[in-house]
Amino acid sequence: MSDRIIFTNATVITGFATVNDCGLFIDNDGTIGDIFYMTRMPKKKFPEDTIVIDAQGCTITPGFFDSHIHGIGGAGTEDCNPASILKMSERLADYGVTDFLPTIYTDEFSHMLAAERAIVEAMGKEKGAMIRGINIEGPFISPKRIGAQNPDGALEVSIPRFHELLEAGQGKIICMTVAPELKGMRDLALEATKEGIVLLAGHTDATYENIMEGIQCGILHSTHFFNAMSRLHHRNPGCVGTIMINQDMCCEIIADGVHVHPEIVKLLVREKPKENIVLVTDSLRPTKQRSGKLLANGVPARLGEEGAWVSAADPDQFLGSALVLIKAVKNMVSWGIPIDNAIQMASTNPSRIYHFNDIGSLIPGKRANITIFDDTYQIKCVIVNGTIIRDDF
Repeated sequence: MSDRIIFTNATVITGFATVNDCGLFIDNDGTIGDIFYMTRMPKKKFPEDTIVIDAQGCTITPGFFDSHIHGIGGAGTEDCNPASILKMSERLADYGVTDFLPTIYTDEFSHMLAAERAIVEAMGKEKGAMIRGINIEGPFISPKRIGAQNPDGALEVSIPRFHELLEAGQGKIICMTVAPELKGMRDLALEATKEGIVLLAGHTDATYENIMEGIQCGILHSTHFFNAMSRLHHRNPGCVGTIMINQDMCCEIIADGVHVHPEIVKLLVREKPKENIVLVTDSLRPTKQRSGKLLANGVPARLGEEGAWVSAADPDQFLGSALVLIKAVKNMVSWGIPIDNAIQMASTNPSRIYHFNDIGSLIPGKRANITIFDDTYQIKCVIVNGTIIRDDF
């Protein structure tokens, strides 16, 4: 059992609406007990052992859910080590994340299997953000849109290889990035649906027709939208255009201002239903690393002038993101997106899309996975399962 806690004098973003001058009660079973206006506070009766914390006008939101992240703090999935996954858990909590999907690169197949096993072994031992399962970025992706993945790891569709991934994942695979245009993808998509795995179109050179066929067999999400996929063309919408056209298809977005121009992000928010956009970091191992050699999937890295990781040996070689989700939320708000929409994209939407119905919104009875930050977007408090794991009040 956890403590009963009341936070007072807060702005509460439930995941669907913003409520000012509020309080929030966490029951000792680790769930949300109530949300109330402060004007009602004196009339409410709570158990005598309830801890009361003045939120000092901070914003209380559902806990951030980073559903696509390779590493942080000098630890990454490429280490194939449970200790690294647990270090990711602790460092993510520092930045307001309560739930995450450690994401495996396309790489040599044996290495991918080892990374899966490390994640499975780490689950249940977290001291920070909860490991909700495994995100596999590949290996059934297009060599034409390989991006920062290992080209030697890209495979043709193979149902036996897919089952090897399933076996190593022990039922913990939540999602997988695939290229819809690959031969045999329909059969693989149907297999994934049977297993409850969410498929994302990504690292793909798909045409309009390929994406439409993918939608028909259950590929309804997309990986780091706009990046590593076929471009919009007036004669063929490509992957980008087809996802924009199909309102029901969901998409990740890396809101660092580097991977996607802010004006394009704003266009996306205008055109796509808010509930189908997911903020992700796609963060790499050296992000927020405090000391030691900076390596991103084995490549020596440094921060480029724009704020993303580039090769230390060749600054023109782009490696990937140095983003954290609280910064993504702050960026979205600075670009004119309402904060309640940004929170929905950072928490509520991934929770729904990946079928974690116990989290993602602040509603009585839901799991108390909560992020609290001030008006400068500094993390003040992080709560997982009703227990405070970070406290800066």
